[in-house]
Amino acid sequence: MPHPYDATSKDLLDADPARWVTYLTREPPPGPVDVIDADLSTVTAEADKVIRVNGSDPWLLHLEFQANTDRWLVPRVLKYNAMLYEKHELAVASVVVLMRPAANMPAVTGSWAVPNPLGSPRVFEYRVIRVWERPPEEFLTGPLALLPLAPIAATDRTGVSAIVDRIRGRLGAEADRPLVAKLWACTSVLMGLRYESAFIDRLLEGVLQMEESTTYQALLARGEARGETKWRLVEARAIISRLGTKRFGPPPATVTAALEATTDLSLLEELGDRLLDARGWDDLFPVA
Repeated sequence: MPHPYDATSKDLLDADPARWVTYLTREPPPGPVDVIDADLSTVTAEADKVIRVNGSDPWLLHLEFQANTDRWLVPRVLKYNAMLYEKHELAVASVVVLMRPAANMPAVTGSWAVPNPLGSPRVFEYRVIRVWERPPEEFLTGPLALLPLAPIAATDRTGVSAIVDRIRGRLGAEADRPLVAKLWACTSVLMGLRYESAFIDRLLEGVLQMEESTTYQALLARGEARGETKWRLVEARAIISRLGTKRFGPPPATVTAALEATTDLSLLEELGDRLLDARGWDDLFPVA
């Protein structure tokens, strides 16, 4: 079963896999890197994020992002590690990324002594990152793909606004528009792990007013993470209405009725994308 934040973690890896390797190993990869298909047949593919680090001695970097407690997390990581080794015949390094305190477990120490009735325990070693214990500066000054982790790092609500401003500054200076949209969407979704929607909306509304379509995609991504189609429809209509009002003024009653009557999520997504280029409500709803 897919996890709600799985797509977001994959987006973060896809954005810059080489810099993820650098962040986790503290040195640049010796050769090109690729995010590979981690289909392990009996293991659900959506649970696996795997980067192949090429070079004279290639190896695999396997990451597990976890947002909730799971007593089987470490055994599962060991299983993935072994299955990846069997499939690719390459050394595998596993990293567990705990996204919030709700995912914390005392047993996740980075080392597990696997019981062995016939001898000494076999020790499985892996790396653990507890995001909420890391300083925000670590993510704010690192690769762009790590920026969305900064608001859920070691900070409180009073510091989040300044963090969001720092993210905006770096994305505006260093990223192209598609990457900006992707990373703001990831930021919005990950902030939902720690903060309520109203708080997130207030923060992101202030920094994304000039990028209406990006705002739309970011907020819709958070709705998708909740996994509720009905909620996504309501959220999509509200976003179109709010952002359209900023550009064109309040929608006429006919437009409001047309929005409420639209139950096709893909059509609402298309309308959200068209907001940036539209000249008025009539461009979005010509029959209104």
